[in-house]
Amino acid sequence: MKFDIATDMLFELLNHRKLTAQYFAQKYKISVRTVFRYVDVLSLNVPVETQSGRTGGIYISDAYKLPVGLLSKEEYEAADEALEAMYSQLPEERFLNVRKKLAAQRKTDEKQLFFSGEANYLLIDSGSWGDSKSLSEKIRLFENAAKNREVIEIDYVSREGKRTVRKTEPHILIYKQNVWYVYAFCRTQQAFRLFRIGRVYSAFLTGETFTRREITRDDIPLHYWDSPAGAPVKLEVKKSAYADVQDWLGCENLRPLRESNGAKNGAESEAENATNAPDGTNKEIWIAEATLPVDDVLAKKILSLGAGVKVLEPAELQKKTAELAAAVAEVYS
Repeated sequence: MKFDIATDMLFELLNHRKLTAQYFAQKYKISVRTVFRYVDVLSLNVPVETQSGRTGGIYISDAYKLPVGLLSKEEYEAADEALEAMYSQLPEERFLNVRKKLAAQRKTDEKQLFFSGEANYLLIDSGSWGDSKSLSEKIRLFENAAKNREVIEIDYVSREGKRTVRKTEPHILIYKQNVWYVYAFCRTQQAFRLFRIGRVYSAFLTGETFTRREITRDDIPLHYWDSPAGAPVKLEVKKSAYADVQDWLGCENLRPLRESNGAKNGAESEAENATNAPDGTNKEIWIAEATLPVDDVLAKKILSLGAGVKVLEPAELQKKTAELAAAVAEVYS
């Protein structure tokens, strides 16, 4: 806590250059005497000075900056982009304050580009197309509960559409691939679970508190798409679905059909013969290859891309996708 206050005081001084002891005392809810103790600690390595009188205060030289090598240009950019992404979904002043503190470190024209808060060359909006306010409120609720170790009762909707009510102990929030999760201990299942916040229908504090459990980063299932259950998947992608598959699997996993190496199966050869351009390059069809879990979730994802994607391998996924497609067709028959 002491280190946090001293560090924050330093950034405040870098941003404002001169502040009063009363300002720091009110902000951190400490005595003026304690403020000057922190000043003494800072002055061991930073040129912090004090001046008495009506116009006095605690100040730092305009010429002082943090060590040049503290953060590289790329690290400043990465930090600001991350803060901007957080602010887009959780619009709180604290994220803007951190950006201002980082900006205080860069007294150059570049600072205006990286930290102006205007859409000069980069605009990040990681919010959903739906009700982003509702999502932000849920994120804030889980964040505060994790900090204060408060139990939350949630009405959760599984990916199969089943709703369950359970009490949870939120430990950490996770932002991965534009989706927010909360890693929490589920009292119903007596185990940690990764809950997708967008699937939380409702949530409220129970008034109970919990003792935080020891967890490590390795305990959190962040790499479920790379799980041992994954299998090589090959898809035929038409031009109509190319952009969507590129966003989904990445351009590095897509190649024009013309570039296929080795023997082709019947479907692949037939497609190539039908669409090859005069220069020998296929202009209409690509092959996508990736290692993915072969389950109903993947089949539904493929179906969501419509007729623009066809499963070539494995046969198990072909069958799953065909069965789901037939079920959908039955609804409209």
